[in-house]
Amino acid sequence: MPQPKQLKKLARERMARTGETYTQARKAVLAGAPAPGARRPTAPAAAQPHDDGADLPEYPAPEGVVQYDAGLWQRVLTQAGVTDPRTSAPLSEALLAGLAGGIGFMVFTFEYASGTTATVVTRAHPEPYIENLLERVGVPVRQVHTSSSKAAQTHLDEGLDAGRAVVVRVTETVLPWVDSDVPDTDAESVDLAVLGEDEDGKYLIDDGSGALRVLRPGQLSAARSRRKKDKNWQAWVPESVQPREVELVAAIAAAVRETSARLLGESELAGIPAHFAKNFGVAGMRTWASKLTGTGARDWPALFGDADRLETALEMISGFFDGGRYSGAGGLRGLYARFLEEAAERDGLGPLGAAAGAYRDLAADWDELIALLRPEAAREKRFAATGDYLAELAGRVEALADAEQAAAEALRDAAAALDV
Repeated sequence: MPQPKQLKKLARERMARTGETYTQARKAVLAGAPAPGARRPTAPAAAQPHDDGADLPEYPAPEGVVQYDAGLWQRVLTQAGVTDPRTSAPLSEALLAGLAGGIGFMVFTFEYASGTTATVVTRAHPEPYIENLLERVGVPVRQVHTSSSKAAQTHLDEGLDAGRAVVVRVTETVLPWVDSDVPDTDAESVDLAVLGEDEDGKYLIDDGSGALRVLRPGQLSAARSRRKKDKNWQAWVPESVQPREVELVAAIAAAVRETSARLLGESELAGIPAHFAKNFGVAGMRTWASKLTGTGARDWPALFGDADRLETALEMISGFFDGGRYSGAGGLRGLYARFLEEAAERDGLGPLGAAAGAYRDLAADWDELIALLRPEAAREKRFAATGDYLAELAGRVEALADAEQAAAEALRDAAAALDV
């Protein structure tokens, strides 16, 4: 929708007159509200049509977030006025996480001259998690990817001037509050929500921490433009609409079928060479269990026989679970159980409720494994440098793989029973 020209200038002039914050002043300008104490004109000029930012909900603070990206988009969609067509409440984090693909498994180790890395992912992978979420949620999302910093600024202003939070993708290590020795070229990208500007013209940033961060325009521009693949990507929700229930039900069913097939190795993994498929899904868990006690040069006793190397690997794995992006509490299985329970309340999706209990139980099993993977757990047991610790890990992972297979088969059967 068109916005008043020189919106920032008008908002700042109002701030000077009224003492309001920039966000309050901007909303008031968009709404055509008079300054406090001012008289309304008896014959106002015809207003330009616009999506009234003053009527949008407040941006919620993160509470009890399990999966970072689903939680971020839950807040952004809530602030944009998007609601669930069944309940008229905001869309839940569990629903968005399930639409994104929910859960999965991947394990990899890579050996470098400087050390050996260990990666454990428990969310949907390798499918594009955020892209799936935005495609399946069923509301318009305006996405822009440009090589021009000037164009990127224009697009950012467009979203903010409409009163909407704008999600941007940045190189994490460039952010001033991130302390990291990782080179920018090796750093992860992360999505943040830009909520507006303060009175000094600094951007207010939601990074999921629960406290608003601030970035100068130049800092934000530098963080957005560092990686070519993600350069100046952004997305925002231009309309306060509900998804269509019939389309949302179909998207949930498609997401569940994709998840069960990925876990059971019954579908091809996009972009993954066939010889790496053994590292994904339930098969990946069995591969990991085998490598924890294997005797080959690329098995864990050889790669991490040194206590310091093992501790570094465990710190890396714990970081994935603590970060909440690629893994999370309960291996994200508890969140997926909530998704299935919520989905089962919709017409045509009732059979999914039968699969929820297995994933709720798996969340507790994952939490036990996560605790055992902590470096301090290995130190406390005092056998980190021997095969005993790795053998205990292997036993836990193998048992987990058995439970995961049973749960995924139940999920597949529930999806097959859907009339969608």
